[in-house]
Amino acid sequence: MVEVHVRRETAADVEAIRAVLAAAFARAGAPPDGIPPEVALVDDLRAGDAWLPALSLVATGTGGDVVGYVLCTRGRVGSAAALALAPLCVHPRHQRRGVGRALMHTVLGAADALGEPLVAVLGDPAYYSQFDFGPAERYGVTAPQPGWRPHFQVRPLSAYRPALRGRFAYAEPFDRL
Repeated sequence: MVEVHVRRETAADVEAIRAVLAAAFARAGAPPDGIPPEVALVDDLRAGDAWLPALSLVATGTGGDVVGYVLCTRGRVGSAAALALAPLCVHPRHQRRGVGRALMHTVLGAADALGEPLVAVLGDPAYYSQFDFGPAERYGVTAPQPGWRPHFQVRPLSAYRPALRGRFAYAEPFDRL
């Protein structure tokens, strides 16, 4: 474990967030410009209606540098408001030190404090289950794509009610991934 501080993103953090996203999502087969699509996704989300500034969080190391990032944006279950968690990333030099865990606990606590009913994520069940995410179908929430099972999961929050059921919809920028 390393000491990190988690706080809301500020305008001064945007380039550092882009750098962490680029490093964390760098992979073979990247676009010709070498910039992972997750960088443009966050830029597009930041400019849209789904953006929730209170749920765009950075983790800073002891020197104040941004070492991790998490974002929840507005999604929908049927016609009801919900949250989409994506992306969660940690700079490769700081991975496996508890930074992702700190970001997850903070963003889930903030979402709960804001009265949100649930958070949806598409990711590794072995990782997200430690934060009480479970198969979306267990909660009556359908993945946007049928092939996403079992990786599409939800985490109910305090405001969750079992009547919240239906197909999950991400904000429009996710459609461009």
